[in-house]
Amino acid sequence: MANLPLHGHHCPRWLFDRMVKLSSAIIEAVVEEYGPGEVLERLSDPFWFQALGCVVGFDWHSSGLTTVLCGALKQGLRPRQHDLGIYLAGGKAMASRKTPSEIEEYADRYGLTVDVPCLQYASRLSAKVDNTAVQDGFQIYHHVFAFTGDGRWAVVQQGMDQAGGWARRYHWLGDKLDSFVEEPHSAVCGEPARAVLNMVALESAGAREASLYLAQRPDEVIRTLKKIADMPADKFKTLNLPAAHPVPGANRIEKTLARLYDLQPSTFEGMLATEGVGPATVRAFALVAEVIYNAGASRKDPVRYSFAHGGKDGHPFPVNRQDYDRSISILERALRRARTGDSDNLKALKRLAGISAFV
Repeated sequence: MANLPLHGHHCPRWLFDRMVKLSSAIIEAVVEEYGPGEVLERLSDPFWFQALGCVVGFDWHSSGLTTVLCGALKQGLRPRQHDLGIYLAGGKAMASRKTPSEIEEYADRYGLTVDVPCLQYASRLSAKVDNTAVQDGFQIYHHVFAFTGDGRWAVVQQGMDQAGGWARRYHWLGDKLDSFVEEPHSAVCGEPARAVLNMVALESAGAREASLYLAQRPDEVIRTLKKIADMPADKFKTLNLPAAHPVPGANRIEKTLARLYDLQPSTFEGMLATEGVGPATVRAFALVAEVIYNAGASRKDPVRYSFAHGGKDGHPFPVNRQDYDRSISILERALRRARTGDSDNLKALKRLAGISAFV
């Protein structure tokens, strides 16, 4: 678990400009040594991602590490992304909504042979799963979709619990994905939420099947929801819902139920992908499935690198600009030589990494 308290501070321009240079140089070194697929592997590892943010000088325990680091990577890699074979789309707030169009834009601009609709679907479903199928109190506000020229992909996205003052980061890796709707994450990091509805947990298989069955019986869903609304509160103790949490009203989801009835989706994933199916609809199916079929959904809630250059807020010490610039210079020089076939500098850095592991 990595706790990410919400911080409202901005990253100063002098630090962000350096983060752009150093973070992109580190990614280029990874590509040079291991290939672009390794970058996806590492982005999907929450500990490596956090370590990278610490190495480049951001606050080691701040929610802003996710958004600022992704922004720095996207800006820094843009001039060389085609040479490296790694592309980043999306971002924070409104920028996240541009992800599908950016994927298509990259494919057109560079003549990529990737399956664009498939990548767009992966971006959309990963966001919808974490915002709709996993209801843990965190609203997704940041979504970055990384993919390679051969169509492999990874996702780093983050949700916010503004009232509680915490953030939660979700990591996905396409290579390790067997299903979008059963244990799809490579990792979920954040402060545990009190009330969780996890429809993509292994234990929720029965609830998913019941939900799909109920999607073809809208009248039964509406009738049961109305009964649930009139039930005594103590009937819901096993649901772990807050006392003030309203049961979704029948009127709000009738249109969505009618659409599902017309479409007749054959899988829970297809149902989740349907336009208009949001948290209220999924929650309604989960409630009805438990009341009628006893098909309960899962409600389990799935730094030393700061010492490299310091941290933005002075922890463990203020960022030393001279040391930071020296690191950028050394790594960029090693990369320039590696492009011409001289990899001695990168090999030296690799040997240093091996020595430091025993220090």
